[in-house]
Amino acid sequence: MTTSKLAALEARVRELLQQQQHKVDFLAVRLEQSEGTNIVLRSGKVETLSTGTSIGGQIRACYKGGWGFASFNDLETLPQKLAQTIEAARWLGQGETHLAPLEPVQAEVQLTPPNGNITLARKLELCQHYDSLLLQPQISSTTVRYGDSRQTVLILTSEGTSIKQSWCDWEMRFAATARDGEQVQTARETIGSRHSFSDLVNYDAAVVRCAQRAREALQLPMIQGGTYTVVIDPILAGLFVHEAFGHLSEADMVYENPEMLEVMTIGRKFGCDELQIFDGAAPLGDGKIHRGSYAYDDEGVPATVTQLIQDGVLVGRLHSRETAGKLGEQPTGNARCLDYHYPPIVRMTNTWIGRGKTPVADLLNDIPLGVYAANWKGGMTNGEMFTFTAGEAWMIRNGKLAEPVRDVTLSGNVFQTLADIEAIGDDFHWDESGGCGKGGQNGLAVGCGAPSLRIRNVVIGGTAA
Repeated sequence: MTTSKLAALEARVRELLQQQQHKVDFLAVRLEQSEGTNIVLRSGKVETLSTGTSIGGQIRACYKGGWGFASFNDLETLPQKLAQTIEAARWLGQGETHLAPLEPVQAEVQLTPPNGNITLARKLELCQHYDSLLLQPQISSTTVRYGDSRQTVLILTSEGTSIKQSWCDWEMRFAATARDGEQVQTARETIGSRHSFSDLVNYDAAVVRCAQRAREALQLPMIQGGTYTVVIDPILAGLFVHEAFGHLSEADMVYENPEMLEVMTIGRKFGCDELQIFDGAAPLGDGKIHRGSYAYDDEGVPATVTQLIQDGVLVGRLHSRETAGKLGEQPTGNARCLDYHYPPIVRMTNTWIGRGKTPVADLLNDIPLGVYAANWKGGMTNGEMFTFTAGEAWMIRNGKLAEPVRDVTLSGNVFQTLADIEAIGDDFHWDESGGCGKGGQNGLAVGCGAPSLRIRNVVIGGTAA
């Protein structure tokens, strides 16, 4: 979409909004242009090698609490889609519209600088290089995935907001499967960036280690199942705060579930006094743009940093304008959509646990028998219950790391687990590999950060005693 064409289209959208806005309580048009590359290698063979450009848009209309939504990729159909969306909203509206107030914004933001023209051949070459590193003895299959995107989004509303925002995103995923007879083990590694293609380069050591983890796991004993004091590294702790706690902080999750809203009561104590949890898309003190960063969300709300837990107490949650309006709270700039095919819903951005004070080496002290778990292999959550599989793990014996073990699965209730945090490390690590799924919108870029954690009474799955 050229600059002149975009300007002409913006003028046309403004005209249509002025003509139609009296029919509903709220109108928003979101136009999007994106370009991207997708590469998949399986065991050295190119399975997918594609580039594409997409242009489209979405319309949302609200009338008496009822929402109409339409997406389109033929810009000439915008007037008809607008009329249909308004008609749907008026048909559904039977109550009252609750949208937190927002001052109109006019802004143009380029979140990440242009990265020049990285050729498709260069991207494929990088994938093939990493695949060659994965192909080690006993590795029976490998997968390398590469994806990038460059997006420009224009948001116009009936309230007078006009925002143009652009950014780039890169991600690579690796998997290596080792086999010894009927014994099979898989290890995974993911990297991501909203800065530059160059951030994906020079990951040789991590990729080699991925294949080594799979190979070594073939010979490792399974852990004996039971309840242990566990120390988890920042990567696994970041996954925990995102999956187990972060989704429960999304206001649509609690608003639509009265029982969960009662549990997630502001002011309730959930953890130790040292526990601090945040989410935010706004630039942080480290001066870095993280995977979930942006200047404005997909409703035009400025990005913020929201403290969710302060000194162990629940003090905030994540909002769209509608959930904030319904709960009488402030919007937090967390309404996001994967692309123009989907309406914005409440989503995390960059979610993290604040750095603690305990030296990392001291986290193992006084643990007669425990587990140190690092990285992640997979996991799932169901409400307040979670299950995660560590990528690597070692036994802790008498306060020291001992033998490595495999198939370490941690499970429990998130609220009890928060209460069982005994110490928070003085280290911290950002994991930029996240791709979050919710409401059918899978792969939304997010960031996770955390220090190491020591947690008592964690249920570990494994062999029977």
